[in-house]
Amino acid sequence: MTNPVDQFTAVHKANLKALQGFTTQAYAGFEKLVELNLAASKAVMDESFSHAQAVMSAKDPQELMALQAGLVQPMADKSTAYAQHVQSILNGSSTEFTKAVEAKAAEAQKAFASALDNLAKNAPAGTEPAFAAFKTALTASQNAMETAQNQAKKAVETAQASLSTAATQAADAIKKATKV
Repeated sequence: MTNPVDQFTAVHKANLKALQGFTTQAYAGFEKLVELNLAASKAVMDESFSHAQAVMSAKDPQELMALQAGLVQPMADKSTAYAQHVQSILNGSSTEFTKAVEAKAAEAQKAFASALDNLAKNAPAGTEPAFAAFKTALTASQNAMETAQNQAKKAVETAQASLSTAATQAADAIKKATKV
């Protein structure tokens, strides 16, 4: 039979390892965002200098206006693509993170329940009602956590859908405005 203290220690060690994994995942997502931002910044800088050179080479006001008008649509397309890329990175990171957290939470609940059962088996006679009450409270708290996790998941899904819709609507509006 396993010592309850050893079980709790093992659970805490596993949780620390999981935290390290979660932190590594968060850094990976952050690195992707930094790489995207660096690439986008460099592209904007290069395009700005190219556009400035083209503007300086314009021979008349009509050519200048055409250059300025021609800048809007590509900029809108690139902004939309950037927003979609950011959303993709965030969706991927949050999905992986959520799966890992849910798996770890389920594992931790099982380990804690096992340790609690072991502790209850070795408890002095007459403490059964106290353990039963504790287990009931624990079950209620676990159910509350699951409900909160489900609500948070729904909120994230709603926010992601709203962001996607807003990006699509913005892109459509810009396309319509530049066609006029």
